[in-house]
Amino acid sequence: MRFLITGGAGFIGSHLAERLLDRGDRVILLDNLSTGSVENIRHLKSSPHLEYHLDNIENRQLLAELVDDADVIVHLAAAVGVKLIVESPVKTIETNVNGTQMVLEAACKKKKLVLSASTSEVYGKSTNIPFREDADLVLGPTTKGRWSYAASKALDEFLALSYWKEKKLPVIVARLFNTVGPRQTGRYGMVLPNFVKSALENTPITVYGNGKQSRCFCDVRDTIEGLLRLMQTPRAIGEVVNVGNTEEISIEDLAHRVKERTASSSPIEYVPYDQAYEPGFEDMVRRVPCVEKLEALTGFRPCISLNEIIDRVALHFQQRPQSVEHGRAAAVSAAD
Repeated sequence: MRFLITGGAGFIGSHLAERLLDRGDRVILLDNLSTGSVENIRHLKSSPHLEYHLDNIENRQLLAELVDDADVIVHLAAAVGVKLIVESPVKTIETNVNGTQMVLEAACKKKKLVLSASTSEVYGKSTNIPFREDADLVLGPTTKGRWSYAASKALDEFLALSYWKEKKLPVIVARLFNTVGPRQTGRYGMVLPNFVKSALENTPITVYGNGKQSRCFCDVRDTIEGLLRLMQTPRAIGEVVNVGNTEEISIEDLAHRVKERTASSSPIEYVPYDQAYEPGFEDMVRRVPCVEKLEALTGFRPCISLNEIIDRVALHFQQRPQSVEHGRAAAVSAAD
């Protein structure tokens, strides 16, 4: 099989590419070197089954050629991270909506299967826990830039599902819940790598808000397994499916867990949302997936424990030169 991965040099994209190459598939990566790290794919470049293009998804001619050469398109390219969303709302909306539309348009001409990565952010401020795929989405007002990402990704979902219903383009929408693991950068506000990095350096671990907000963290290996199984499941076409772990933890407890696992002396500090992001910033109290649909369709349920995730992220930082973490950005992916 030949897979085209947009945002393929990003955190999730690079892990997916690695897994596909390991099993003998051919992989084409398209990336614009915007928010990840080129180091993510350096170890893959020697593979004769890898082809990569450092270009924008807006390059219609190149995108059309790459789609023609692929059997399946995995659309991961997106503007991600709370800091980027708050600081660059125009880029967030344009990147997400325009990029998805271009991928769907190109794929539709040859009816290529598209797996489009969405996000748990689309559930917004809903308090109907756990989040089910058919539940109502509850977003904040348009005057709060924080919700522009959720709205843009929801529109991506509408676009993908409309292409399936109207044009019979086979699509699968995967809503990812806080995918974490080695290679994820904390540059744009990703909480776990930031906590681990601070703990290893024995510098303050910064918790935004009161720390009572809770999340579920999914190991990137489980996320990749879920995506692969969905792409192999004909019944998943035309569906929206949550992909995430159900082990819930408050951000405050996560800070203490990271400190304990890394034997760190870091103090834990609290910073108000208004100071960290923007005045009036809103956050959701809980974000917990229901994964019954994923399990029913594929027989798979993410299960790697949070302790193992923290240990792997810590080991990654310990083995990685600091200069790489702050180096030139590479790809974007929907890592939440």
